[in-house]
Amino acid sequence: MLPSAESLEGKAIPNVVFKARPDDQWRDLSSDELFKGRTVVVFSLPGAFTPTCSSTHLPRYNELAPVLRSHGVDDILCVSVNDAFVMNQWKAGQDAANITVIPDGNGDFTEGMGMLVDKRELGFGRRSWRYSMLVRDGVIDKIFIEPEREGDPFEVSDADTMLAYLAPDAEVPEPVVMFSRPGCPHCARAKQALRDNDIHYTEISEDQKINTIVLRGVTGRMTWPQVFVGGELIGGADEVQAWLAGKA
Repeated sequence: MLPSAESLEGKAIPNVVFKARPDDQWRDLSSDELFKGRTVVVFSLPGAFTPTCSSTHLPRYNELAPVLRSHGVDDILCVSVNDAFVMNQWKAGQDAANITVIPDGNGDFTEGMGMLVDKRELGFGRRSWRYSMLVRDGVIDKIFIEPEREGDPFEVSDADTMLAYLAPDAEVPEPVVMFSRPGCPHCARAKQALRDNDIHYTEISEDQKINTIVLRGVTGRMTWPQVFVGGELIGGADEVQAWLAGKA
């Protein structure tokens, strides 16, 4: 049986040493190094490369990381019972620069949390139950534990639930996507305008697959760049600057 949230809140996180490979070099990371004197969001999941973890759990935390940090969070840790090589490779493929992946290869931290569960029916061995928590100076302030039932429930440990607890009135930005062309001065101008306004964007650059035909098929236009916000086409550099001016 999993522990209750009430039994964990107000308790110190487990004191363990993680065998990590930041910058592809072995390094021991202690609980104190990660949590002492800091406000940290942790989300833990069954495994790197698994469907829900890769399609939703990690990407949304990565997307909301700037908002979480603007409300006092120092770091966002993803913990899984996987080794350092697997965690690093997964992060690289996920384009998750805002997340610190923590390999709990031996399950020491997860076991200390009472979250180590038997997944042998899937060939996984022992893995982490899915949960998230807000930790202040090594003490669990709030924890969201997925309901204990068959399968892999994903209802309360998501990034939006964590943000709603931490900052109920926080404004969640719409996703911004830019179709751009290398060397395009208008693209550079649009990107600079977004950066100047501290707006995170995902860039899709012209290549053999993303070409003018694709651009016209998606946007109905042939000029670069073309910027979307929350699924709505804003347009090129001039339109982006006008959109930003309207937000000021």
